[in-house]
Amino acid sequence: MTLSSARPMRAAPARSRRPAVSMAAGLVVLVSATVVWGPGLVRGGGEHSGADPTARFLLAVAVIVLLSHLLGTVFRRFGQPAVIGEIVGGLLLGPSALGWVWPSAQAWLLPAEVKSTISMAAQLGLVTFMFLLGCELRMERVRAGSSALAATVLGGMGLPFLAGLGIAVAAPDVLRGSAGHHTSYALFFGLALSVTALPVLARVLVDLRMDRSELGTFALAGAAVGDGVAWLALTVILAMTSATGSVAATVGLTLALVTVTALAVRPLRAAAVLTAEKRQGGAKLLLPMMLLAGAVTYAAITQVIGLHPVIGAFLFGTAVPRGSRAAQRMNEQLQGFTLAVLLPLFFAGVGLNVSVRGLGLDPWHWLVLVGVVAAATVSKFAGAGGAAMAVGMPRNEALRLGALMNCRGVTEVVVAGIGWEAGLISSNGLTVLVLMALATTALTGPLLKAIGVRPPAASGAVASPGPADPDPVTVNSVRIPSPSAQRAPHTLEV
Repeated sequence: MTLSSARPMRAAPARSRRPAVSMAAGLVVLVSATVVWGPGLVRGGGEHSGADPTARFLLAVAVIVLLSHLLGTVFRRFGQPAVIGEIVGGLLLGPSALGWVWPSAQAWLLPAEVKSTISMAAQLGLVTFMFLLGCELRMERVRAGSSALAATVLGGMGLPFLAGLGIAVAAPDVLRGSAGHHTSYALFFGLALSVTALPVLARVLVDLRMDRSELGTFALAGAAVGDGVAWLALTVILAMTSATGSVAATVGLTLALVTVTALAVRPLRAAAVLTAEKRQGGAKLLLPMMLLAGAVTYAAITQVIGLHPVIGAFLFGTAVPRGSRAAQRMNEQLQGFTLAVLLPLFFAGVGLNVSVRGLGLDPWHWLVLVGVVAAATVSKFAGAGGAAMAVGMPRNEALRLGALMNCRGVTEVVVAGIGWEAGLISSNGLTVLVLMALATTALTGPLLKAIGVRPPAASGAVASPGPADPDPVTVNSVRIPSPSAQRAPHTLEV
């Protein structure tokens, strides 16, 4: 027994060395093949110059996805939302970092044709993301007559909007785009300061174990209402700047699309989903066509109308039948690929147009940046928190609510990108808004901890394994569904 048991002990070190030897041998082969044949493949020959465009595109996608998720993991380890690292990854590949430090490498990795292809893929990712965000908008959670919630949303959006208007009027030389009318530019910049990122807020609440607390559900409800108001306001602003026809025509077509969606599309989709769920394999065949193809079609319609494709995708998402398990599974499948691959491509596309170097050495440019970050933070705190205190919320709870509503994240980046594409803001304006989004999102967690985040109440701190949900919570006359009802299993989180 002693001899037989000793043999495996002698063989174990040899077996443990085999993976290392195999990896070293594989690395040697890879390096040797690259040195011998790699330069010829990169340079090409004859009438071809440079690497194959498809190969460059795939390599660029691999670099973008790897860098974005690597930085997302790093930021998560420091208590920040992963989306901050993903946005920073996009910025590092643009003129702010790689294009500044190693311009030839950026030109090789991201030539014009690759940038164009990434831009198209990013648009598809953005359309899918906004469709999913529309699916997550649960306006029915907010009960009629919720005066405290209405006051919080009004204060949390109104005061930042006024602050943005003031900054836009004071610094048009830095922020205003070439194609934007002064009124539409000022309205857009005010709107940009007033948004709250619903998906990032959901992620922050989970990380801080506040997602099932009363304050967390109240903040999510406020962010949902604010998202609906923000996208409606953005639709009006884009209609004012539409280059495809008159403002009246754009507004009329938009209202017609909304009416058809509410009266015809939503009931038809509900009936189709119910029929597909009853048939064997019907959901697998019908739902992808209904959901993703419908979202892309709506995006194309709003682009033709003169709005942005995300408006149509978001509108189509709001018409998705609630409570359908098949639709929820389809959404989960779309979320995986969208958040893992397509959304980082969008961040990279934005990063290629954001240049911190563009702010230059002019102190006025940097003063505007600091002023935007300060105004966005203070106005959110004072607006949302002050309104909450005015309707009777305790001071500490109101301050925590103000900190939560200051989270802008990916929604701010999307809005800023739309404004830049429409010519409402300049490249410097895009840079300022993206950096503001990063700063305010990064401040959310530390501010909450500085104020003092208490553990969730015992009734909502841990998910109940029983079949019944707790009763709806009441926050200063606002009745909100129970935490488990408020947060569906497929809530979009980034």
